[in-house]
Amino acid sequence: MVVIAALGSHSALEIARGSRQEGIPNVIVCQKGREKSYSYYNRRELMGKQAGFIDEILVLPKFSDVAKKNVEKRLLGKKAVFVPNRSFSVYVGYDKIEKFKVPIFGNRLMLRIEERDEKPNQYDLLRKAGIRTPRIMEPGKIDSLCLVKVPEASRSYERGNFLVSSSEELERKSDEMIRKGIITKQGMNKAVIEEFVVGAYFNFNFFYSPLLGELELMGIDFRRQTNLDGFLHLPAEQQREAMRHVTLKTIEAGHVACTIRESLLEKVFEAGEKFVGASKKMFKPGIIGPFALQSVVTAGPPEEDIVVYDVSPRMPGSPGIEFTPYSRWGQMGMGRRIAMEIKEAKRNGRLKEITT
Repeated sequence: MVVIAALGSHSALEIARGSRQEGIPNVIVCQKGREKSYSYYNRRELMGKQAGFIDEILVLPKFSDVAKKNVEKRLLGKKAVFVPNRSFSVYVGYDKIEKFKVPIFGNRLMLRIEERDEKPNQYDLLRKAGIRTPRIMEPGKIDSLCLVKVPEASRSYERGNFLVSSSEELERKSDEMIRKGIITKQGMNKAVIEEFVVGAYFNFNFFYSPLLGELELMGIDFRRQTNLDGFLHLPAEQQREAMRHVTLKTIEAGHVACTIRESLLEKVFEAGEKFVGASKKMFKPGIIGPFALQSVVTAGPPEEDIVVYDVSPRMPGSPGIEFTPYSRWGQMGMGRRIAMEIKEAKRNGRLKEITT
């Protein structure tokens, strides 16, 4: 029997619950000081009854220590399959991940494409797939409202994003944010300036099964972001006043499950199929398991269209999507779908087809 392992952050509870539902043991790798959500609030026995769904916790001084040889040896001894989430990429780093000896569920070589300053990156893959993306602007040629995507100074994995509508505004706002310590000059050198696409926001959460050779839409959600959400609830007059005192941030705080009009579903699947096809050409063997296309559905003309502005080439971390009506398996979370794939691959001697 294999064990499903994950870093104790982002989507670990979703992964652990899914493994328990499929009868596969799990181990959650935690950082000291951040383990209580898993060790105490998810403890396995309450009032003499079975409770919780985490089987084992491995507490390390730092998340990045998961790549140390003694930890690798321990996980290999458990026959662990490691499920990557965003925290795994951020805290461990791509160089260590690519040398990590524990089998990873999914294509570890695709994790880097999430970073816009990598080459090739998600833009290259989306272009290869023929999927529409926002226009990329040059700093001196901004001719419409744009979103500047730049790392925060304190947390390079988070976005210090801001809006501008001219090259002069870009220079003024970036200088002000650098002066306040929100972003850095080095961060601005890596910034991407995207056309701001107006529309409805959807994250399309897919699963590609190498065992079945088929794409599945597991569910749809959208993000809750601080402090943008609160700002958008203000009347226009108060928004203008708030802009004098508040620096808007688009840091993800959570997700809300949602649905889309069914007449648009074929376009959603078309984008997913194009992404899978292009990934097989650029990053053999291609995408494996979960991924998300973060998108805007525009009003046209001539008709609604899907514009993909971000890609998550790993566990998206949207547990509410199991309550949307899209999975062919019925009420099914992404964690459980991963566990199903691992169990089926193990049963049929095909683990190498779903791990790298």
